[in-house]
Amino acid sequence: MAEITNSTQAARAGVAENPVKRFFRATEIDTRLLGMIGAMLIIWIGFNIISGGLFLTPRNLWNLSVQTASVAIMATGMVLVIVTRNIDLSVGSVLGFVGMFMGVLQAELLPQILGFDHPLTWIIALMAGILLGGAIGALHGAIIAFLNVPSFIVTLGGLLVWRGATWFVTSGRTVAPMDATFRLMGGGTNGSIGATASWIVGVIACLAIVATLVSSRKQRRRFGFPLRPVWAEYFLAGVSCFLVLLTVFVFNDYPWPVAIARKFADANGIAWPDGGLFISHGIAIPVLIAIGVGIVMTFISTRLRFGRYVFAIGGNPEAAELAGIKTRWVTVKIFALMGMLCAIAAAISTARLNAATNAQGELDELYTIAAAVIGGTSLSGGMGTVAGAMLGALVMQSLQSGMVLVGIDTPFQRIVVGVVLVVAVWLDTIYRARAR
Repeated sequence: MAEITNSTQAARAGVAENPVKRFFRATEIDTRLLGMIGAMLIIWIGFNIISGGLFLTPRNLWNLSVQTASVAIMATGMVLVIVTRNIDLSVGSVLGFVGMFMGVLQAELLPQILGFDHPLTWIIALMAGILLGGAIGALHGAIIAFLNVPSFIVTLGGLLVWRGATWFVTSGRTVAPMDATFRLMGGGTNGSIGATASWIVGVIACLAIVATLVSSRKQRRRFGFPLRPVWAEYFLAGVSCFLVLLTVFVFNDYPWPVAIARKFADANGIAWPDGGLFISHGIAIPVLIAIGVGIVMTFISTRLRFGRYVFAIGGNPEAAELAGIKTRWVTVKIFALMGMLCAIAAAISTARLNAATNAQGELDELYTIAAAVIGGTSLSGGMGTVAGAMLGALVMQSLQSGMVLVGIDTPFQRIVVGVVLVVAVWLDTIYRARAR
């Protein structure tokens, strides 16, 4: 049986397409995602020109990736929440409360039991934080699902309750320092994997991309679905691998600060060269964590039965319930998962600050929701992607980072974020109306 590609299928149907439409049909590139990438590039180039070339530097791009990690992680869960026509306004407060809880465990409680710098300290603190976050999320989900209280009200109450509870944990004190191993999750000089390991990760990522495309083609052929042209497969693989390796190159081009590099050289008996010692940061650990979470959440949302249930509920809740889906328990699981992701984000945020503060996570709910919506998640439910939400988080952080770099005041930054969110929802409304 002859293989049918998207291009030949269109030709047999007698559809006359221009080269651009034929290209997008063949490659199956999401035009909304491509548009968002284009908008992000415009933002980057614009801020780079205004800042005098400071934005598109390895140092700033590396810092931008680290700053994006915590919001991107929460945005992956917010996709599932919004897809089911719910909302979670409490994520910033949950992050702050769980972060303070993990901080107190490391700095005050566990050292009394295990001693300082015990190898299990960071593991216990992280696991306890994830369990606490999951319990808080499950509580929100149970109230929404079984008491029929709207998610807006439940999570708005959670925003206030957990922000107040954060203060009561330590009576407003900042808790520091964190466990040395725990701090690696926050990035920094020691919280990066270096040049060699980064190239290895990049090569593995490229092999994974190629394997995924090959596997997808085999599956399509197996079930008789239309295949992409071979040139389109090569194009997707080539562009994806190029972007991965370019990212690794940029991160490896950001060296350790001179003072830290000199201390490292002295401690290891390395002669200090005339031009200085160039030691690459490489990929930051929080970025690897965010990528790992994104892969897992994509697998959950697209490959597991639970993910299909989530999108079925978002598309038509009544039909999903009539089909036998336990919609209430799915809701509880979604919010529990959201709470666990908040805990992971809290660990990254606390490790990066090397302290747990009462202000942690403030306004993160705004950035997380905005990231999901800008990334293509529809507030009407039933539509959204994890990759889009993570890219949306990068767009939001790019705006914030660029405005800080050019010296724009904080109040005006919030105005810009609010306008961007409204425009994103408006564009989503237009897109859905045209798609009908």
